[in-house]
Amino acid sequence: MDIFAVLSFLGGLAFFLYGMSMMGDGLSRASGGKLEKILEKLTNSRWKGVLLGAGVTAVIQSSSATTVMVVGFVNSGIMKLNQAVGVIMGANIGTTATSWILSLAGIEGSNLFLRLLKPSSFSPVLALIGAAFILFTKSEKKKNIGTIMVGFAILMYGMDAMSGAVKPLADVPEFGNILTAFSNPFMGVLAGTLITAVIQSSSASVGILQALCATGSVTYGLAIPVIMGQNIGTCITAIMSAVGASKNAKRAAAIHLYFNLIGTVVCMALFYSVNAIVRFDFLAEAVGPANIAVIHSIFNVFTTLLLLPFGDQLVKLAHVTVKSRKKQTDAQELEVKVLDERFLERPALGCEQALDATKQMAALSREAFDTAVSLFNEFDPQKAQLVREMENTVDKYEDRIGSYLVKLSGKNLSDSDSRSLSMMLHCIGDFERISDHAVSVAAAAEELHTKKIHFSEKGQKELEIYTRAVKEIMDLSFSAFQADDDKEAMKVEPLEEVMDYINAQMKKRHVKRLQEGKCTIEMGFILTDICTNYERVADHCSNIAVYLIQRYESEYDPHAYADVLRRDDNEEFKCACEVYRRKYSLP
Repeated sequence: MDIFAVLSFLGGLAFFLYGMSMMGDGLSRASGGKLEKILEKLTNSRWKGVLLGAGVTAVIQSSSATTVMVVGFVNSGIMKLNQAVGVIMGANIGTTATSWILSLAGIEGSNLFLRLLKPSSFSPVLALIGAAFILFTKSEKKKNIGTIMVGFAILMYGMDAMSGAVKPLADVPEFGNILTAFSNPFMGVLAGTLITAVIQSSSASVGILQALCATGSVTYGLAIPVIMGQNIGTCITAIMSAVGASKNAKRAAAIHLYFNLIGTVVCMALFYSVNAIVRFDFLAEAVGPANIAVIHSIFNVFTTLLLLPFGDQLVKLAHVTVKSRKKQTDAQELEVKVLDERFLERPALGCEQALDATKQMAALSREAFDTAVSLFNEFDPQKAQLVREMENTVDKYEDRIGSYLVKLSGKNLSDSDSRSLSMMLHCIGDFERISDHAVSVAAAAEELHTKKIHFSEKGQKELEIYTRAVKEIMDLSFSAFQADDDKEAMKVEPLEEVMDYINAQMKKRHVKRLQEGKCTIEMGFILTDICTNYERVADHCSNIAVYLIQRYESEYDPHAYADVLRRDDNEEFKCACEVYRRKYSLP
């Protein structure tokens, strides 16, 4: 095997790895992140977790990617450790789908049907169609299908290149001697582990083994321990991903390692114990690509069936290995872990997690404002402190979500996810400002309580009406954001218009009471401060609603939207304003 054959093999390996990555990305984008979202939510039973883990891994073509996602889910508190066990086991089964696809390259025969089944016959056609989809269509769905087709063709081209490069090794005695050394079960397991740990993909290392089958020198005795070792080597990705993560995330990575390690030890002990008694003659026979796929599948399915009933024991073992230094609850450990950067490699999932975090931020901002307003009825120093603490947490949310969204924007996003990301970038600033106004409102309530002063009866009634209006506009905008409801968002702007009118009327009436000696300047300052905060909250609610409504447009322009609504011929807007004006008319 000369230098050119080595270069051909390395080039084939590069195409193989790139094609696998390209096909997996295309499949993931075509699914729109739906499989990952299902994986996150539907793992309430261990068997269901196995099926979901297998399904998601078969689609994205990587057990490493699935386990890294699971580590991320556990790290963020989305998934419990007990739920992760089944998914991790299922991922090992799902990864065998790749070996079955690659086994098509080993199909032999002159029959027309068999020749058509060979990837070398149909992959050029797929590459041509896929390239046409990518270059000449505007449909995102067709582009994703094209990416899958081209990725598959590149993967198969790489597989053929590797197989062609190693074929001459069949006549090299030294190569046979090297392979014979790996027939030792322990050496085979070690080789499979190291190769997979370097490549960080058991699917890819199985593919390399299938390519080596072209030499005719790969026997069952060599293939079986190498395949078992490959399952141990693939754990390195999850282990690296868990560095710096929470204790539970490290335990999830440990479960993945223990599952493959124990499975390999048990299978090796059983297989070679029986071999010592019965003597399997087939171990000296040459193995083909399809046989590699069969061995890979049997090993992973058997290991899952064997260890699934002992899932709780694996969790306990992980807890023994990764101990908590301090006595703290998972909730305390995960207090500020809103997002996980592992999700950035799956942009659809990352965008979904960012949206969930933004909804949490919105709910906390709303709770802070409601708590602040309640202080006018009965002031409580602890509640006032709680408002300030919630505002600090909302600030942390904004920093984390904003940084995360900037990183996510550099990824290959779908049009839908790109619009959602842009909307979130606009909205988080408004949610944060609303929590700031909550602190200001709480401070006004505290000043009233400390100085033991209160509004006049008429001023109090006017403030109660204004408070009901600001609560309704928050109800409308926040529920529209939570439900992604354009129709609900369209109800916001008429109410915001009326609130501007209420604000002007309250200030005008206060000046009149001041002139009549029914109110003091000091009370006026407090009332003006409250009204200003209410008005600005309404403005932020209006912004949120407009971002929702305009997210399908090329750019956001709340002012232009408001100008269109306020046109003289917009009877619908005028009617809605009139309804709110009657509802919140001042006495």
